[in-house]
Amino acid sequence: MVLRRPEVDAGLAEQSEEAAKQVESAVLQTRARGKRHESWLQAALIAGLLGIPAIGVAQSAQAPAKPGQSTTPQAATTPAADAAQPAKDGGATSVVLPPAGAQANTGEAQSKDAAHYIIGPEDALQVTVWKEPTLSGTFPVRPDGMISLVLVGDLPAAGRTPMQLSDDISLRLKKYLQDPSVTVLVMAVNSQRIYMIGEVGHVGPIPLAAGMSPLQAIAAAGGLSPFANSKKIYILRGEAGKQQKIPFNYKQALKGDSTQDIKLQPGDTIVIP
Repeated sequence: MVLRRPEVDAGLAEQSEEAAKQVESAVLQTRARGKRHESWLQAALIAGLLGIPAIGVAQSAQAPAKPGQSTTPQAATTPAADAAQPAKDGGATSVVLPPAGAQANTGEAQSKDAAHYIIGPEDALQVTVWKEPTLSGTFPVRPDGMISLVLVGDLPAAGRTPMQLSDDISLRLKKYLQDPSVTVLVMAVNSQRIYMIGEVGHVGPIPLAAGMSPLQAIAAAGGLSPFANSKKIYILRGEAGKQQKIPFNYKQALKGDSTQDIKLQPGDTIVIP
């Protein structure tokens, strides 16, 4: 039988008690870590449902908010959103619109051109008599400048404006209809042409635009050929049974010489030797 001394038994008891405390401390630390991990997982799950980045949640979970610091998330802004929001603190929102004066001027110019257009041979006209479809239709202007209508017969159209022609048709129809209402529209402009002859890309007739110059006409015809004599170009124009020869200097026109800015007329012929 082995006998122990009381001092030995006391030392063993102290060691056992210290080891038990260490084990208990380790268990408490493990539980605390598990709770922190569980809370982080819950926060990450909620953030995923709300669409908040997980990194921000992790930082928020690890770093508590300072006193007085707001924890309310701020909405992200984009340049498009900033542009869509009106200016604050006395700022103004500007919207760019076409000038009203420019629109009015354009409309007036178009209406003036339509009102003053002179009908010519080979133009196509739409004549509409209200509630009289048998008298309405599309009528070409013959080379002699005349058109033919039912009940009216032949009447001159070339040299008149659409308004003048509609008044004439209405006057002639009063013999057969009570208060006739007639509208004349120019459906195709075939009389407004000029002609190109000589050293150009495309020889023949080209449509005459409003205010077209010889330089623009040459460009519309494909430009001069390498063999063209740009200093000897001229325009042939027939007026009152006489033919007029108008000189045109291509190189001076390219330099912006205003004397070469000749306004072309229907039937002009540009000759490029």
